Amino acid sequence: MAQVELIMPKMGESVAEATVIKWLKNVGENIEMDESVLEIATDKVDSEIPSSIDGVLVKQLFGEDDVVQVGQAVAIIETDASSADTPTPAPETNIEVPKEVTIAEEIVEKAMETTSLPKTSNSTKFFSPLVRSIAQEEGISMSELETVPGTGKEGRVTKKDILTYLSKRTAVPAPKISTGSPVQITASAVPAMEGDEIIEMDRMRKMIADHMVMSKHVSPHVTSFVEADVTNIVNWRNKVKDEFFKREGEKITFTPIFIDAVVKAIKDYPMINVAVDGTNIIKRKHINVGMAAALPTGNLIVPVIKDADQKNMIGLTKIVNDLAKRARANELKPDEIAGGTFTLTNVGGFGNVMGTPIINQPQVAIMAVGAIVKKPAVMETEIGDVIAIRHKMFCSLSYDHRVVDGSLGGMFLKRFSDYLEAFDPNTNI
Repeated sequence: MAQVELIMPKMGESVAEATVIKWLKNVGENIEMDESVLEIATDKVDSEIPSSIDGVLVKQLFGEDDVVQVGQAVAIIETDASSADTPTPAPETNIEVPKEVTIAEEIVEKAMETTSLPKTSNSTKFFSPLVRSIAQEEGISMSELETVPGTGKEGRVTKKDILTYLSKRTAVPAPKISTGSPVQITASAVPAMEGDEIIEMDRMRKMIADHMVMSKHVSPHVTSFVEADVTNIVNWRNKVKDEFFKREGEKITFTPIFIDAVVKAIKDYPMINVAVDGTNIIKRKHINVGMAAALPTGNLIVPVIKDADQKNMIGLTKIVNDLAKRARANELKPDEIAGGTFTLTNVGGFGNVMGTPIINQPQVAIMAVGAIVKKPAVMETEIGDVIAIRHKMFCSLSYDHRVVDGSLGGMFLKRFSDYLEAFDPNTNI
């Protein structure tokens, strides 16, 4: 009999480790090739690790909540095949179909690189980015965090440990106000009433909640609004959509047009395409536009169009359709939800005319476009003012007032609107 190591596969360029969530097979159980052996979670994706061979699980090398580095063996499988016939899993193997994609946790870790607790400490304890972000949001200092008992490997503090600690902690210190006086925020239990149903948040919803609270805590939000006349865009799309579908096999939506206008406005006002690192402003070279998408579960994910300024309308249309389709099927890869520098969300898809979106940290601005509605509008013509039926859409920009003042935010939003209104109805595609 031969023994084969089951290797933690690579799941993206920026993913170096994963946490064991649950073993799906126990020691002594038979395993078929491609059958899932365990569930893992990274800062971006929840996945199942399949076996590369038929055999019997003889050893689990890590326990639940343990952190495993990419390329490390996680289990030993005994097989009847000869060693010459036994494949060795390569660390570079990608998991193509993740079970659940979690945008919130990925952004929390990225954002907390600049907003988390200080990493320098006399303690030798290691705290994961997720634990550090929870501690930051709950007002737990590093010295207090070091007192939290850990049940993970080598005493590591897990998410469960810190949440248990918080449940026993009645008063959470909040940031000091300008007078220097400390403010205490006391979390009170919400009483359930007769007939109420208690629904446990799934992991993805918890991560989204963490990210939203963190973003509002980190960035002072300001939202500006403008109403754009998109009649030319609507008429143009109605004219070309059937021919485009026959030629390209793709539906053309309004999203690539909006992204194209965002890119042009960013080029005019590049200081909207930045991030904040303490007292430093990081001016991004790349324009990577995230497009917020609602999943069938009701959760949110933001796939990213990398270097959107390098793509023409056909290229944007194809990548928007591809990302949206695979987002709904939970088939996005980790790198496809990372690296965004600006986000666009379409609240009009739900029939809403406008919204005030929360900034997608560590970005400093997010654009929301509302439903396109027919309205009577006054138009200036050669023969005077007339009232005509036009297609109108509200656009809103939420921005981080630490680095984006009202003038920059307002001018950027107006420029975006100008590009939409100036769309050439004779554009060829």
